[in-house]
Amino acid sequence: MFVGYMRVSSESDRQTTDLQRDALLAAGVDARHLFEDHASGAKDDRPGLAEALAFVCPGDVLVVWKLDRLGRSLPHLLTIVNTLKEKQVAFRSLTEGMDTTTASGELLFHVFGALAQYERALTKERVVAGLAAARRRGRVGGRPPSIAGEKLEAILVALKGGMSKAAVCRNFGVKRTTLIDTLARLDAHTGIIEA
Repeated sequence: MFVGYMRVSSESDRQTTDLQRDALLAAGVDARHLFEDHASGAKDDRPGLAEALAFVCPGDVLVVWKLDRLGRSLPHLLTIVNTLKEKQVAFRSLTEGMDTTTASGELLFHVFGALAQYERALTKERVVAGLAAARRRGRVGGRPPSIAGEKLEAILVALKGGMSKAAVCRNFGVKRTTLIDTLARLDAHTGIIEA
């Protein structure tokens, strides 16, 4: 059975699913098996997509008009298609001609997967290189410390004086996890404090 999914980016009257609906119906999708969303592709909360994914059964084919109607990015699209594959549901995109029921469509899907993996690796390399460059210039990346300055100094003095971590948390108004994370980060940078 063919199951169709349609999406437009907004709920305004200017954007409708008519073009997508016509293409999906022409491809053999039953009008009773059409699911749609009126939301940005970047949003995770798409009830129509969730309903379509819950509705499909092994042997079905989820059909979309274009790839960008389904996933917000290549990795997101691949995650959805892999979820379908695990449920033994095929995927078909009309515009791009991707159809995982055919050998060439399956190959195209694997090429997309390789490209997404390559994209992730490049992104990771750029982040690591950027952080290294920042460190060479004396900047440390990451989140600013939750406890710093005089408050941190007072907490360290209290801990060295024998005050328990629980007492420090109560007296200084600090969450235990924040205190432990701060001490661990300080120990990692200086090697002088035991968390």
